[in-house]
Amino acid sequence: MTTRRALDGQVCALMTGLCAIWGFQQVAIKAGAADMAPMLQLGVRSAIAAVLVWLLVLARGERLSLTDGSWRPGMLVGLLFALEFVMVGEGLRHTTASHMVIFLYTAPMFAALGLHWKLPSERLKPAQWLGIAVAFAGIVVAFSGGAGAASSSSLLGDGMGLLAGALWGATTVTVRCSRLTNLPASQTLLYQLIGAGLLLIGMSAALGQMTINPTPQLIASMAFQVLLVSFASFLIWFSLLRRYLASQLGVLSFMTPLFGIGFGVWLLDEPLEPNFIVGATLVLGGIALVSGYGWFRQRWGRWVVMRQG
Repeated sequence: MTTRRALDGQVCALMTGLCAIWGFQQVAIKAGAADMAPMLQLGVRSAIAAVLVWLLVLARGERLSLTDGSWRPGMLVGLLFALEFVMVGEGLRHTTASHMVIFLYTAPMFAALGLHWKLPSERLKPAQWLGIAVAFAGIVVAFSGGAGAASSSSLLGDGMGLLAGALWGATTVTVRCSRLTNLPASQTLLYQLIGAGLLLIGMSAALGQMTINPTPQLIASMAFQVLLVSFASFLIWFSLLRRYLASQLGVLSFMTPLFGIGFGVWLLDEPLEPNFIVGATLVLGGIALVSGYGWFRQRWGRWVVMRQG
């Protein structure tokens, strides 16, 4: 059994880079929306990334097996992953990248609720229930914008972002509670990418969203999404999860929404409404308490010991 290590400075710097990449992806999709529908962007990037992961699996000599019963949960996570991106792609047509990244990253809250229900070892502690209550309060505050047609469209996009977060959480629960939890990360990632590629491209065709205007901005955006987001960053993340403590990595990953908001305001001139700032702060604080409970408790214990010593 591999012993997970505590984080060091090099890993913290690497995680900062990963969070910046993940936070920028919503901005990249939004920036290319005029030249290629967001849903089609997500479908194409998933399909190309699936090919790259498959080639990597072949180069490593890894075995992909469909006879171990993993194909059923594999198809489910592929469907959930695809539906998540349907919500992201369509939601970005109605709301800002800043809003989308916050509501998408409610996923740990939904995953914690699902795992509490499915796994006795994942029962939520009172402090984590408090975190969920704070996060839900933040969602209510973030949704409480002004009235009018424009805000109605934004509310639709925000709702899709929240549903995308719930689907992401459901994907996590499915992986943890099925045979997929014992498979190589590359095979689980392949299930997700193939499902997303097939469904999203198919839905884009059905909805008449297949128009592509290959501008330099779109090409740069797609290269970033395929090579850095869907391929390299996920492989690095899974590699870190195998070597370092997941709880500590999870706490650092909450830099992602902050990068997303910052990039959206800086590069897309997206507005920041007061209610959204307050709501986003509550959401991030609540989810940090839910996901980082073990880490916070450990740090608190060490501080108490030092004070007593």
